[in-house]
Amino acid sequence: MDVFSAVEARRAVKHFDPEFKIDEDEIKRLLSYAMLSPTSFNIQHWRFVLIQDKELRRKIREVAWNQPQVTDSSLLIVLCADVKAWEKNPERYWKNAPEEVKKFVVPAIDSFYRGREQVQRDEAMRSCGIAGQTIMLIAKAMGYDSCPMIGFDFEAVGKLINLPEDHVIGMMIAIGKAVKPAWPRAGQLSYEEVVIINKFDK
Repeated sequence: MDVFSAVEARRAVKHFDPEFKIDEDEIKRLLSYAMLSPTSFNIQHWRFVLIQDKELRRKIREVAWNQPQVTDSSLLIVLCADVKAWEKNPERYWKNAPEEVKKFVVPAIDSFYRGREQVQRDEAMRSCGIAGQTIMLIAKAMGYDSCPMIGFDFEAVGKLINLPEDHVIGMMIAIGKAVKPAWPRAGQLSYEEVVIINKFDK
């Protein structure tokens, strides 16, 4: 499936076949492509928590409005980010770059993020969003359906997965085989409303 078809076909599916399994090789392939998603300064601060334990899935479903995709999907990913990745040995993000590039970029990471807590969190959420879309499009290209989720108690899920204090949760994504189609597209805004040329009108 080409990227245009994947974008058109990807929908938020709510009902999955609970008997269908995605094998480990395909999961690794899916997430390896997700790891090619861009991040500012290449800090790669997303962390993909795969919820494979059935009892843990059940507990997460309890704090996710009892949504069936939490337990019935083949794969449930809690997409997190390390907000402090920028200061954790940042040289490793540029280990293969030419020396003159490293000397310029690595100090720039510190200058950009240090003391800017909101920027750090914003960047984490931006990166989660980009990686999340990559995951869903790759999943569709592989023949699977998906559902991005924010309908859950973030604090409760954080406790259930032992989320470190310097990490945040961006979203969850359920992936598997649909047993019911997604609802029809509910109402797309017009191109003219969404696309602004140069400036907003006063």
